[in-house]
Amino acid sequence: MAEIETAVSDPERIGAALRLTIGRIARRLRQNHAVGDLSLSEVSVLSRLERDGASTPSALAEHERIRPQAMATTLAALEERGLVDRRPDATDGRRVVMTVTEQGSATVRHRRSESVQRLIEVLESEFSADELHAFDAVLPLLDRLAEEL
Repeated sequence: MAEIETAVSDPERIGAALRLTIGRIARRLRQNHAVGDLSLSEVSVLSRLERDGASTPSALAEHERIRPQAMATTLAALEERGLVDRRPDATDGRRVVMTVTEQGSATVRHRRSESVQRLIEVLESEFSADELHAFDAVLPLLDRLAEEL
C-alpha cells in the first residue's frame, strides 16, 4: 500500500504532469482566441497593467522576468497601438510610469471574455457535476502554486 501512495503523491511526476497539462491548456486558449496581432508578452504586460495598475518599465520587466530592453520593445509596441500611455512619475520626474488606456482595458476584457467563455462551454458540455466540483476543489491549490513559483 505504501508503494501506491508514494506513486500517487510523487512530486516529480505531478510537477511534470502539471507543466504539460497547463501548457496544453494555455496553448489551446491562445490558439483559439488570439486578439489582433498582440504577442504573448504584449498580452501579459497589458493584463498586468490592467490588473495591478500603473507601473514603471523596470518593475514590469522584473515581474515579467524579462530584460529591460525587451520590456522597452514590448511597451513601445503597446504604446504605438494606443493600448498603454507613458507618463512622468509624479514622485520622480526622471522616471516614467506606464498605464493601460481604455482601449487597452477593453482589449484585455475582450480577450478574457473569449477565453472564459470557451472554458465555460467546455466545462458545461464535457464534464459532470462531480468533475466540476473536483475542478472547484483544486483551484485554491493551483492558485497557491502560482503564487509560490
